[in-house]
Amino acid sequence: MNSALVIIFLAAALALVIGVLARGGKKMTLEQWTVGGRGFGGLLVFLLTAGEIYTTFTFLGGSGWAYGRGAAAYYILAYGSLAYVTSYWLLPPIWRYARQERVISQPHFFARKYDSPTLGVLVAAVGVVALVPYLVLQFKGLGIIVSVASNGAISSTLAIWIGAAIITIYVTVSGVHGSAWTSTVKDFLILAVAMFLGIYFPLHYYGGYSEMFNAIEAAKPGFLAFKASGAGIGSMVWFQSTVLLTALGFYMWPHAFGALFTAKAEQTFRRNAIILPLYQLVLLFVFFCGFAAILKIPGLTGDDMDQSLFKLSIQTFDPWFVGVIGAAGVLTALVPGSMILIAASTLFANDFLRGLRPETSEETVARTARGLAPVIALVAIYFTLQGGQSIVSLLLMGYAFVTQFFPALLGSLMRNNPITKYGAFAGIVVGVAIVIWVTLTKSTLATIAPFLPDQLKDINPGFLALIVNVIVSGVVSLATRQAAATATVGGA
Repeated sequence: MNSALVIIFLAAALALVIGVLARGGKKMTLEQWTVGGRGFGGLLVFLLTAGEIYTTFTFLGGSGWAYGRGAAAYYILAYGSLAYVTSYWLLPPIWRYARQERVISQPHFFARKYDSPTLGVLVAAVGVVALVPYLVLQFKGLGIIVSVASNGAISSTLAIWIGAAIITIYVTVSGVHGSAWTSTVKDFLILAVAMFLGIYFPLHYYGGYSEMFNAIEAAKPGFLAFKASGAGIGSMVWFQSTVLLTALGFYMWPHAFGALFTAKAEQTFRRNAIILPLYQLVLLFVFFCGFAAILKIPGLTGDDMDQSLFKLSIQTFDPWFVGVIGAAGVLTALVPGSMILIAASTLFANDFLRGLRPETSEETVARTARGLAPVIALVAIYFTLQGGQSIVSLLLMGYAFVTQFFPALLGSLMRNNPITKYGAFAGIVVGVAIVIWVTLTKSTLATIAPFLPDQLKDINPGFLALIVNVIVSGVVSLATRQAAATATVGGA
């Protein structure tokens, strides 16, 4: 067994031990398991929120897209910063309402706000569907990291099974407490590794940043600039629509939404909104790793682009240090993966099954949620082993689903909500239906409406679904409100 593999396994074992010990003798009620009894301070909430940023998507997908897509990767830097700025105003009212009503999940929030258990069931179903590709993303990244870092000594498939087992064990035992405490180790390690590599690679191989970019431009002219209109991914219109889609959907992920409920005070969100945009700058160092690999590890295409950072690391460093990098990468899969598993299990047990059978006791729901964790992990493993899309593509597909919740959420926070429960339901259904159709048919606006100007053809299909969602929500809300008013007048 090589030294890289030893270090990676030690990191995974440490995560498991910390995750299990995080329970600390607490009785794992549903509220404790999902939202930590609403008792987390600013640091743990910050780390949980940050844990959603630095996943395998960032570590592998960010560097992979910088390697293979060039300017298109810039959207990753932009959307998080925009989301954090809006969170200053968006998150406190969500937290206040959730605390007042003892809300423990995203569907629970929508069901209460709109007085519609049916809407809660819909949000739960869509949330679980969206979380599966996000969990697949974590497992896929985990397999890449261990397999590449160990030079094939451990297969990607075996690594995925081991990682899924670790996540499932500490999620079942400790719930969100395990995620919070393992995130303390993960964040420190990933920040140190990402910054070191982002500085070292350009200096070591090119002599500096400007020299690196000049070399890339000479070898691949225009690669670092946005593409012309009509080019699809990488054009300015694609960039703008994708940034808006993902920024609006950032806190619509069920696990990110649920993490908000763990805080003790709403001021935590305002402090984090000030700090987190600076935290986002670490992504630049991840991009630098991908850019540095372009000329040093040429020829990676498709899904293999996600391996660029590790391929360059193996070429550059001794095995023990590759193990340290691999350990950081493994933790970027384990921590967010555990949060996703908690959210998906809670959604299915508390909001889908309980929504269909409201008489179910909370104790039964808690047992069911914990029992569902290994089942959902198995489903994610199945889809992971089927192969398929790159890490960034998987995440964008998930975002296209969850962002369909945003219009209904925004309306619910207004003093006079312009959206009725029927409008919210119809908008989400239509938006999700468009995303499913586009995903299955691999359609774009260019194929759907070839007569449109080139600029419009580049709009992210998920953003198009969001626009249709807003229109449908507005029309149905207006119609149902007028119908209700007419019925009231007629009854009078």
